[in-house]
Amino acid sequence: MAVLIDHPCVQHKLAIIRNVDTGHKRFRELATEITKFICYEALKNIKTKVVKVQTPVAEATCRKIDTDVVVVPILRAGVGMLEGILELVPTARVGFVGLYRDEETKKPVTYYERFPPQIKGGTCIIIDPMLATGGSTVATIDMLKEHGADSIVVICIVTCPEGIALVESKHPDVPIYAAAIDDRLDEKKYIVPGLGDAGDRLFGTSHKE
Repeated sequence: MAVLIDHPCVQHKLAIIRNVDTGHKRFRELATEITKFICYEALKNIKTKVVKVQTPVAEATCRKIDTDVVVVPILRAGVGMLEGILELVPTARVGFVGLYRDEETKKPVTYYERFPPQIKGGTCIIIDPMLATGGSTVATIDMLKEHGADSIVVICIVTCPEGIALVESKHPDVPIYAAAIDDRLDEKKYIVPGLGDAGDRLFGTSHKE
């Protein structure tokens, strides 16, 4: 299931982050802001518990999050979205997955993984600005489930039908939340119109800047 976050504030920021003239400093800021909006929607059904809180006036019945939240950025670009979620859920724990694409097989190869034990029984949020082919996302979901995770959501800024289809075919129980569902992948497997190379634009490693 893919959920498009079509809020005007998200779409306004998306227009700016897409712009080729947006520099890496502003790109990072926008990635944080957009991620926070998407995460807000993605966690609307997270498990809560009822608590009693004493206000200056009287006792109030309130709700607090009642599950561990584990954020899993896919290196390297996923790190650019991490701050947005941690601002929203400061107690979240963080795991990491590093993947690269084998030039011959075109399949993702893992070079790093580190997960906190709270993925078992907690809510895991996979973050990556671009869900393109879907291969890295599927590999990350596979790893999390192998380690005992059973509640997983994916948050990206931009995705496309090809990536959504692959994730849904392999893991139909994992929802995808995105600010944009773009047209397609080009021959180089870039999302069109997309953002370009999100990692380069986040960290200022592109030749343009």
